[in-house]
Amino acid sequence: MGLDKWLYSRCKLMIKLDNISLSINHNSQEIYEKCAKKLNISQKNIKNFEFIKLSLDARRKNDIKYNAIIALELENDLEEKFINLKYKLERSGLEYNKKSLDLSPIVVGFGPSGIFAGLALARMGLNPIIIEQGKPVDERIKDINDFWNSGKLNKYSNVQFGEGGAGTFSDGKLNSNISNELTKKVIVELVKYGAPKEILYISKPHIGSDKLQKVIKNIREEIVNLGGKVLFSTKMTKISAKNNKINGIYVKNVENNQEKFINTNHLLLCLGHSARDSFEMLYDNSVEIKQKPFAMGVRIEQKQELINIGQYGKNYNKSLPNADYKLVVHLPNGRNVFTFCMCPGGQVVASSSNDGEIVTNGMSLYARDGKYANSALLVNVTTQDYKSSHPLAGIYFQEKYEKEAFILGGENFSAPAQTVGAFLNNKTDLKEIESTYKPNIKLTDISRCLPHFVTASLKEALPLLNQKLNGFSDFRNLLIAIESRSSCPITIVRDENFESNIKGLYPVGEGAGYAGGIITSAQDGVKVAQAIYAQLK
Repeated sequence: MGLDKWLYSRCKLMIKLDNISLSINHNSQEIYEKCAKKLNISQKNIKNFEFIKLSLDARRKNDIKYNAIIALELENDLEEKFINLKYKLERSGLEYNKKSLDLSPIVVGFGPSGIFAGLALARMGLNPIIIEQGKPVDERIKDINDFWNSGKLNKYSNVQFGEGGAGTFSDGKLNSNISNELTKKVIVELVKYGAPKEILYISKPHIGSDKLQKVIKNIREEIVNLGGKVLFSTKMTKISAKNNKINGIYVKNVENNQEKFINTNHLLLCLGHSARDSFEMLYDNSVEIKQKPFAMGVRIEQKQELINIGQYGKNYNKSLPNADYKLVVHLPNGRNVFTFCMCPGGQVVASSSNDGEIVTNGMSLYARDGKYANSALLVNVTTQDYKSSHPLAGIYFQEKYEKEAFILGGENFSAPAQTVGAFLNNKTDLKEIESTYKPNIKLTDISRCLPHFVTASLKEALPLLNQKLNGFSDFRNLLIAIESRSSCPITIVRDENFESNIKGLYPVGEGAGYAGGIITSAQDGVKVAQAIYAQLK
């Protein structure tokens, strides 16, 4: 059965069993045995099963197991005997009746929000035009590897810009605090285009950077097949409005500098959190923008073995997946220090998008089988910290410290770094330290490129975080500066119809201040597309 059929055929009556305990190395036979025993039926009467949810329970280190919720399809209409357990398993994606527009909607940016806005608009028959200043993902990978190996940055094609957005070079986490039908539809679409099937049910789903690249290409091809266009190496340089309503945009090909004007009455700004020149242009064109808090800190890199022992115990089963963590402490000074975007078995990556600035991020492949773990270790930054009322003050705040990190690292994209032990004791590391960060690290006093309150909060929090997870703040672990783009420090204001103060202009996703991650960004893209669709006859 093809994948598309497999997904859309799962709308049938089954029964649901909760609290099925499974061993670490469980197989289908174990599942059939335990389900049959719970129902007091023969295993032969179970035709098929599907996981609804599967989560690892490591609360008792001497009894680590999986907990499952399972849907069963039974032989001979046996579902009727278990009427109180009946369950309808439904998995469907984004489906719409076709409508039409005189002018194609334009989507600016091809990260998660732009990809899913574009896919939804294409499914609606609206033939979107997608503008992306970066390159297709295959070409983008070459530019990024060149940067990591040589320090030569392409400002239009890097970890922040290009097909798939910043999320393409991450862990591909799909965690969201929002659980609704739209979340399920987005995940179904990801599986349809090549993501692993287990993201439909696993409690902490991830795709991995390697698999995510293939998914993105497949979705782009679908958009084009449905009548959409994707223009790479094309940058929006200016918006045009008449009577306070969008009537088009000016774009430039960044490779040959050719410019043109494209008419539209629907402009979806699916900008990433690093589209700073676009934010400046929008501000200059009187688009309403306001300040938003964000967070700043470092990447902490640890040996994965330390994290596994801390989470599973020193005698843990080696077949367990590399462990993750999510930690937070609330300090007496009013600051919160927390981990974000934890990458088991991953690497710390150079994520600059401008010359003269250092930005770090984390990435994992699907297998998560690397020697090191890493996560952002962040301190909340308030709008009062900007010491300015300018709507873009948060961006200028980011830039200031990213530039200081670049200078401190030696002005060659080496990242300032310091072991936890040296950082806490105000010392300089003398020995070379192994790191996954490329092109290089420079051992130094990282406090010189951090706001004072960030340094003070990190020093207070590190011992407290180690109490929560032993090994997290081991003195040999490495702190790599600077992590400054976990979210965007602005909001492009929109109303209940998702429009800005200029009608027909729709701020969307993370860069606009309405999402934080792949799933919430994708959802926001779909919601805005649906709002446009609802207005059409």
